[in-house]
Amino acid sequence: MNQYTALVGVGIGVVALMAVIFGLDILKLSVSTQDHDIFVDPIIDKQNLFVTGRITIQNTGSQPLTNIRVNFGAGDTLDLGTLKTGQKIIISPPPDNPMEFVMIEADDGIFVNKAYRELPKMVGMMGS
Repeated sequence: MNQYTALVGVGIGVVALMAVIFGLDILKLSVSTQDHDIFVDPIIDKQNLFVTGRITIQNTGSQPLTNIRVNFGAGDTLDLGTLKTGQKIIISPPPDNPMEFVMIEADDGIFVNKAYRELPKMVGMMGS
């Protein structure tokens, strides 16, 4: 009975330790650590007949982002204005844009330059 109690105690301790480790890891994603920060994810989806692109932009800082400007390349730009804390938007590049990269600028020194990434194709899915 004594070994059983010790084994149960160790098991509970391991589960509690795992909960703390994973909880702190998830907490980093939901609690902003900087006043001004931005998440940008440009995705290109190449199908057999057409190509689509979308850019996810999210304010991950603790303060609003102001004067956000998106440069799609090839002279195509878009002024977004302000994103509130935690706000996320999804935009598409203009038609006939080569979709090579996207640059995001905002006040307070925010600048992100990213190339489009292509999602892996799944067997049986459209475009694979």
